[in-house]
Amino acid sequence: MKKKGIKIIISLILFVLGLVINFNNELINNIIFAIAYIIVGFEILKKAVRNITRGKVFDENFLMSVATIGAFAIGQFPEAVAVMLFYQVGELFQSYAVDKSRKSISSLMDIRPDFANVERNGEIKKVDPDEVNIGEIIVVKPGEKIPLDGTIVEGDSTIDTKALTGESLPQDVAEGSQVLNGCINLTGFIKIKVTKEYGESTVSKILDLVENASSKKSQSENFITKFARYYTPIVVIIAVFLAIIPPLVIEGATFSDWIYRALSFLVVSCPCALVISIPLSFFGGIGGASKMGILIKGSNYLEQLANTEIMVFDKTGTLTEGVFEVQKVKSIDISEDELLKITAYAENYSNHPISLSVKKAYAKDIDEKQIQDTEELSGRGVVAKIDNKKVLVGNEKLMKENQIKFEKCKDIGTVLYVAIDEKYAGYIVISDKIKKDSKNAIEELKKNNVKLTVMLTGDRKAVGEHVAEELGIDRVYTELLPDGKVRKVESLLKEKSEKGKLAFVGDGINDAPVLALADIGIAMGGLGSDAAIEAADIVLMTDEPSKIVNAINLSRRTMKIVKENIIFAIFIKILVLVLSAIGISTMWEAVFADVGVSIIAILNALRVLRVKNN
Repeated sequence: MKKKGIKIIISLILFVLGLVINFNNELINNIIFAIAYIIVGFEILKKAVRNITRGKVFDENFLMSVATIGAFAIGQFPEAVAVMLFYQVGELFQSYAVDKSRKSISSLMDIRPDFANVERNGEIKKVDPDEVNIGEIIVVKPGEKIPLDGTIVEGDSTIDTKALTGESLPQDVAEGSQVLNGCINLTGFIKIKVTKEYGESTVSKILDLVENASSKKSQSENFITKFARYYTPIVVIIAVFLAIIPPLVIEGATFSDWIYRALSFLVVSCPCALVISIPLSFFGGIGGASKMGILIKGSNYLEQLANTEIMVFDKTGTLTEGVFEVQKVKSIDISEDELLKITAYAENYSNHPISLSVKKAYAKDIDEKQIQDTEELSGRGVVAKIDNKKVLVGNEKLMKENQIKFEKCKDIGTVLYVAIDEKYAGYIVISDKIKKDSKNAIEELKKNNVKLTVMLTGDRKAVGEHVAEELGIDRVYTELLPDGKVRKVESLLKEKSEKGKLAFVGDGINDAPVLALADIGIAMGGLGSDAAIEAADIVLMTDEPSKIVNAINLSRRTMKIVKENIIFAIFIKILVLVLSAIGISTMWEAVFADVGVSIIAILNALRVLRVKNN
């Protein structure tokens, strides 16, 4: 892009120099125009020749080359340079948008483990995960990534599964639990019996899914190339007939006169207005979107967004905050403040997200002298002695183990039951919070003719269905791993119309394969993972679902302007071509009409830049 920009600037300077300064020698002026033309047009001429040798004759490069060489042949040097300048400026705009298109999703490699600690002959050896066989025992320390899929045979811990499931809440695992490659071991020392080779592991499959999904995504062809495929051979054939047939059949007609008309016809035929105004319209749409905190990586995605029929959402971090908070405190025989305090004291030494959310809700200093003893019970909760009172904080299993009669909570979320000195004291509900604008976003999408809204989540059925009902989402699929999400999206892709598009909105590494598979992948950029942002076609920098509605409205406005320019430019172009062919329009009138159409189309395209910065 930098090189192309420099060429355009140098050529423009020479072009203006040739127009403004009279060297009293036509040859010098023509040489200046010729140098300007070669600088800005050599690449197009080269492409045209190369494509002809490959059998691709009638493309926009060929048309540009023939039209401008024809202009030189009839002495219209400034027109030849101006045509190439217009074309290259349009290409520069398009290149700028294309450069923002998806990069390689190398960020996914961050979840690929670098090594595995494997037990061999009584020793721990650090080896490449590819070298570990099924049935071998690997050791994973706190803070390390689990390098292969397997079953825990010794120890218990809490693991962060967010990279795979997208869920913020870590899982408690113990002996016999199945664990997946790519998860992070947070707390305990565990030994795992390998059940799958690395090539068959979950992370390896995710990487493969992304690569395959990317290859399935169809890319819309550039309109100018499509247009030129039919337009170019037609105008070239007409120009040839115009130069040869009239002098043979019309009495008094001369070849020089009709060759001039044919070359004028070719100059007029050059689609400058389309060449620059269409990329500029898309570029303006992309620029306008960026003002609203929406990054669109290419004009093809902006075009596709206007035809969105099915909108598919991830849940955690997309429609919900992805941060767990205390939603409800229900106490019995003590105050709610006292219940929250006792629970916070009991959870004081834990770094589990649930414990952190309780301490955050309590929001006061904890006097550790009041805590005599604390024991974490994997998969159940915490037992602590606070002010010489035995406190139990945990799930239903903990209450039943200690034969505590408790009132079962029906609220959606993670429930901490609390017992003090063997007596039930109440419960605390902790859950993810729905984003403020999520419901409004769903409502507006339906008003904007999105026919189907769907939510995919790795979360439990009860939680997923509750969120979907709250937001008015049409369908919800729960307890899905990445490959499950891919299968659902593949199925949904079959439900859209021929021209309709499916968009997926997500934020986690686990969403990357689906983001790549969907017609349009939309990532939450503020809190989203790097891999999701790289795999996506559109990034919402503010993490607001309502921005999707803004993006769709902008894309439809952009496409309206593009269609206006196409219809206007083609209509005027055909009219002037007819006038040129019958000799009514002179070369300069034709040039003026061509440039005038371009200017009007460009001014119309610039309207898309006027957006409200929400």
